[in-house]
Amino acid sequence: MDGCAVGLELVQAQDGGGKAGQQATGLRRLWLRLAGAGARKAALVTLAIRVAGAALAYVAQVLMARWMGAFDYGIYSVVWTMVMILSVFACLGFSSSAGRFIPLYSSEGALALLRGYLFTSRILVFGTACVIGAGVALLVLVLRPLLDPAYVQPLMLAMLALPFFALAGVQDGIARAHDRPDLGLMPSFIWRPLLILLLLFLAMQAGVVPDAATAVLAGAIASALVALDQLWRLNRVTGLQLPRGPGAHAPRLWLAVSLPMLLVEGFLQLVTSADVIMVSFWQSPDEVAVYFAASKTLALVHFIYFAVRAASAHRFAALHVASHDAAGRAAFEAYVRRAGFWTFWPSVAAAAVLIAAAPFLLALFGPGFEAGTALIAVLLIGVLARASAGPADALLTMCGLQKACAAIYSGVFVLNVGLNLLLIPPFGLMGAAVATSLAITGEALALIFVARRRLGVLPFAPFAFSLALSREGRHG
Repeated sequence: MDGCAVGLELVQAQDGGGKAGQQATGLRRLWLRLAGAGARKAALVTLAIRVAGAALAYVAQVLMARWMGAFDYGIYSVVWTMVMILSVFACLGFSSSAGRFIPLYSSEGALALLRGYLFTSRILVFGTACVIGAGVALLVLVLRPLLDPAYVQPLMLAMLALPFFALAGVQDGIARAHDRPDLGLMPSFIWRPLLILLLLFLAMQAGVVPDAATAVLAGAIASALVALDQLWRLNRVTGLQLPRGPGAHAPRLWLAVSLPMLLVEGFLQLVTSADVIMVSFWQSPDEVAVYFAASKTLALVHFIYFAVRAASAHRFAALHVASHDAAGRAAFEAYVRRAGFWTFWPSVAAAAVLIAAAPFLLALFGPGFEAGTALIAVLLIGVLARASAGPADALLTMCGLQKACAAIYSGVFVLNVGLNLLLIPPFGLMGAAVATSLAITGEALALIFVARRRLGVLPFAPFAFSLALSREGRHG
């Protein structure tokens, strides 16, 4: 049997196909390991890194805004946001599918397929990012007469960072699938921002003007160094756990599973970042800087959602497959409830603190940034709406409902763009904030509804809508 056939059989088992009963024993053993001390340690490490990363990212943004000034900081914000969006699409969904294929192949002893996946995923992602980067650079050159000259050079330099940014993304997924969140998250959330600050500071000491182009170049160099170091360290980890041997390849299967996950990740990133890009179409870089500073301040709350999501994603798959009996089902539902609890209530507490501290935090960026205080209050509505559903998108994706999740996010993205087009021209930055919060609230309601209907579980959500669904489930 070739690699694709073996892989298809295993994935069918994971998604509840005809061989689920045969494969459940190994995966149930996997779940028992994940549910023990190792899982708790991974969750705590993930949370600690995300807390430290959120604080570090905020300090880095404050320093860069002060060093560069509002105009160049606004340009840098737009360009770096584009890099983050493009890197998600360049990952082709492999940053998410690692959480399904690696535990699956490991538990079933499909070591040849595991070797093939580890090698092919990184090569495909890096190559795709190079092609996308070259295409965007060519497009910038062609459209140069139509673009604001201030954006041209930073955009060109940013494409140098894209392949390494994407490589770090897929390696993050691989590391977390091996229960090494430190190796997956620290390069992106700790070492890269530290290195960007260091390089920008050294450039200033050498007499280089700290403008947007300089900051983007520092980001590109930092991204390359961090991703390559992560590659070396990750190879050492996988080399110790995986004996040498031949690899089997199932690219069609991997892409068939990964691409719907790409749509989920891609549209999630677009929903999260589209407002920053669209604000730049109508507002000056100085105003974009205020909006970006507000969104970065908001990340001090939003990181909780992403931390729980990162810690729980690959466990949803193992728990779901092990849920064919009453005990397994109870464990699955309990884990979903816990993930929702630890997403929502810490977010509420952090939001209360942030509302009080927002004027002071925004003032750190420089004069005029306090104007973003009202934006934070409006954007927090969307953040809490998303937190109320817990990591429901990861739940759907890891349980084989990635296509439904992708459909939700594509619809939310269209809604978000439409609302931004409608509200930004007359209301400016506040219009973007209202549009984004409305779109994210719609996203949360849709995820809750699909999780209830398709999986029979209700992610924690203190909304009347979710309570009505719960009553429907008891009487249905």
